Order: sequence, then C-alpha cells, then structure tokens
Amino acid sequence: PAGMAELLLETLEGVSRAGVRGVMTVPDLLTLALDAHGGVARWRGAHAITARLSSGGFALASKWKPRAFRAYEATITTGAPRVVIAPYPGPGRRGVFETAAVSIESDAGAVLARRENPRAVFRNFRHKLWWDHLDALHFAGYALWNYFTAPFLFLSPGIVAREIEPWEEGGERWRRLHVTFPPGLPTHSREQVFYFDAAGRLRRHDYTAEVFGGWARAAHYSAEHRTFSGLVFPTRRRVYPRRADGRPRPVPPLVWIAGDAGRVA
Repeated sequence: PAGMAELLLETLEGVSRAGVRGVMTVPDLLTLALDAHGGVARWRGAHAITARLSSGGFALASKWKPRAFRAYEATITTGAPRVVIAPYPGPGRRGVFETAAVSIESDAGAVLARRENPRAVFRNFRHKLWWDHLDALHFAGYALWNYFTAPFLFLSPGIVAREIEPWEEGGERWRRLHVTFPPGLPTHSREQVFYFDAAGRLRRHDYTAEVFGGWARAAHYSAEHRTFSGLVFPTRRRVYPRRADGRPRPVPPLVWIAGDAGRVA
C-alpha cells in the first residue's frame, strides 16, 4: 500500500487551492503552515525522522511511569504510523509502536512482549489506576508520530482541516485550524485544534487525551523551533490542563518533551 508521502503527493496533485476543481480545498492557513515547517517538497523526500528526546510530567507519573521516557531516541516513520523508541523500557531493549500493535524487542530484534489492538485495552478498570510498559509505549508512540508529522499529516485522505476564528494569547494573535481525524488513525481524539503564529509555526495544539479519559482536555504548547535537514520542528513542548474557556490551568505540566538533536533521512 502507498505510504503517507505517496498519498500526500496524490492528494496535492488533485488539490485546487481556490476550490475550482472541487476535489478539495487546502485552507490558506494550512498552506502557510506547510511552508513554515519546510514545505511539501522537502517532506516528500523524508522517510524517517530521528530525534533525541526526554519526556516526563504528572500524566505519566499518575500511571506509575514517571521515568519511563527520561532519555531516549525516537525514530518516526513518515509514511505510516510507526515509531521505534530506544532504549525502552530499559537498556538492551526497544519499543515499537504501530497502528495495530505495540511490542518490546531486544536490540537483536527478538520480540519479548507484544499486544495487538492496544487502544482497546484502555477501556478496562486497571488502566484508570496504572499502565504497564506496553500501555505507555502506545501512548508515547502515537503521540510522537502525530507531533512529528503535523502539519503535513493534515493532507492525508480522510483528514478534514478548516480554519476557524483566531485566538489571542500572550499579546499575540494566532490563527487556528480545526482538524477532524478519521476513525482508525491513532491520535489523541478525533477533533483537535492547531494554533499557528504569523509566520505559520505551530504554537499550540488542543485535544482530549482519550487514553486518560474524556476529562483529559489539554493545551499543548510548542516552542524553540529548529531546522533539521530542511524541516522545522519544535524542540520544547509543554502540555497543561485546558479550562472550559480555552485557557490553560497554571499548574505544573501534564507532559513535557525536550529535544536536543535530530536528523531526517
């Protein structure tokens, strides 16, 4: 089957930005964001993104995984939902996230643990109290895949993006995209909102982290954007609870992610 890069190309070839051909209309804001993050042409040439990261925060601690992702390398495949995290959950092992399964392997590739359809098990009572290594791997894997493929991900078939009213925060005015994801695509929630500054850089991302529960409404902030091999990524992320009025709650972050190196192949 075609990977995401090929599907993006096919989609773009059918796009009329003015909507004249009636295939689909790419919002002007999405066009601005795509260009600000390196452009579709550069994305088409990317097959994998590798980043050296550290992560933590109250959300992971609440599931008894406070140090599960303190220092790791993540390799994100651009053409399909797949992320490899190493070392995980400890030296000599790695975690592999894919849409329909998660697994823990030895460095030699031997499968040590595997779970099919990992999202379904989050409905049981145990997950309200604690997560095992495969649960945390599913959460980290789908989250990183979404974070590193946005905004190019929004051109994929089945995803609908439309611009909504702007937002003012911290003395800035951010334009916003409301994005609806199709069933079956691994992500936080079907309805999400992405905020972009005047240059088109992603600054904030709102969603409900459904693996925690329908109450887990989040405001995810992105900062310190850097260019790696022609593509632009935030290197600092902080996630806060989101109030009913859309403002973040001034509490320690639910999740933080920091990156200090990256490369695109």
